Amino acid sequence: MMKTLFLHPPSFDGFDGGAGSRYQARREIRSFWYPTWLAQPAALIPGSKLIDAPPARLKLDDVLPLARRYDLAVLHTSTPSFASDVKVAAALKEVNPQLKIGFVGAKVAVEPEESLAASDTLDFVAREEFDFTIREVAEERRWDKIAGLSFRNANGAVIHNPDRPVLEDMDRLPFVTEVYKRDLRIEDYFIGYLKHPYVSLYTGRGCKSRCTFCLWPQTVGGHRYRVRSVGHVIDEIRLAQSHFPQVKEFFFDDDTFTDNLPRAEAIARELGKLGVTWSCNAKANVPRTTLEVLRDNGLRLLLVGYESGNQQILHNIKKGMRIDVARRFTKDCHELGVTIHGTFILGLPGETKETIEETIKFAADINPHTIQVSLAAPYPGTELHRQAVDQGWLDVEHAELTDERGVQIAPLHYPHLTHTEIFESLETFYKRFYFRRTKIASLVAEMLKSPQMMRRRLREGVEFFQFLRQREMAG
Repeated sequence: MMKTLFLHPPSFDGFDGGAGSRYQARREIRSFWYPTWLAQPAALIPGSKLIDAPPARLKLDDVLPLARRYDLAVLHTSTPSFASDVKVAAALKEVNPQLKIGFVGAKVAVEPEESLAASDTLDFVAREEFDFTIREVAEERRWDKIAGLSFRNANGAVIHNPDRPVLEDMDRLPFVTEVYKRDLRIEDYFIGYLKHPYVSLYTGRGCKSRCTFCLWPQTVGGHRYRVRSVGHVIDEIRLAQSHFPQVKEFFFDDDTFTDNLPRAEAIARELGKLGVTWSCNAKANVPRTTLEVLRDNGLRLLLVGYESGNQQILHNIKKGMRIDVARRFTKDCHELGVTIHGTFILGLPGETKETIEETIKFAADINPHTIQVSLAAPYPGTELHRQAVDQGWLDVEHAELTDERGVQIAPLHYPHLTHTEIFESLETFYKRFYFRRTKIASLVAEMLKSPQMMRRRLREGVEFFQFLRQREMAG
């Protein structure tokens, strides 16, 4: 078995390692998600080590000495971080020329040829779901026999092996919390809308929705929701409780945990017996009866992708959501005491100045507890990217998703709506949502409930204004 290092490479200050992987940009406030996609194969390989550099505040000089201790290094990359990650890989290889280096993530899953051609430093990339692909590499199997692997052979030619079949029995995956306990400091991970410290993990992969912009279902996870058994999930939560008695909240990072309502209710009832507080991703269509079951068994918060307040835009992106249903769902959550962190995207196909205004008013009207507003990001491998190239909405030669400081930019433009107009609308959205008199009053009341909440909100406020200043400079 090769001695294996799993690495989230160092990046620019404030880099958000979001959604269990490497996020696209610096965020409005600092936050760090767990490196679950790397922890999963790490749990399959005895003696491996996981280093998550950004939340651990590790720089390149901190990780370079590790190269001498390992035979294999697996780095998680993304489209906006790829160039930087290649430089990290090259530096590791310079320290240890015998080190085999492989990249994983959606970027290399959809562009394996281009990724390997970008640098001789990369020995291989693992496509699709890469857990068992990486384990077989670490077991020193012949590379030409490993499904899902793309590699450069002895003659320098790039070889693409057949795809690895999708994993059906999700209970074959060992608990990631064992790796968290072994290699991570959970206090390093924090998100403004979750209690601190928190722990996140996946109970399944894939999403039934067909949103054109969403990266993971179109590149790695697929559109079938494949799940771990209820007992398997509960066993891990019980173990996590013993490993991390200080944890105040568990977050289920499945693309849409509520895709399977009977299973969500079954898990909730078992969580209720454990007395844990938990949250999850959800679509804005969960019936009130299910919400009641979840709320009565420890659910605190739902992370909900509203995206837009305009029905035609939701149709354009194949969201499969109706505005009236989202309104009713949100009203139910408010009445039941379920907190909502709502996410919105500006610059999606069909966006105009008028639809931006409509979305801002919609957000203020339904009034989620907190919001996140992003700029439409056409990642390679998504339908949005193909559509943007075909329609001329994206300048392919200048299609960066972030600037040199890691702040997200607006890569899409339309004949009636410019990059700049989309970019500036994000700041307008935040100001108008949070600076309403009623919103300020509710946030002040929340802060007065506890000194800890006050400190958190004040810190977020400072970071938010710093972010706005950076955007102003970038503009």
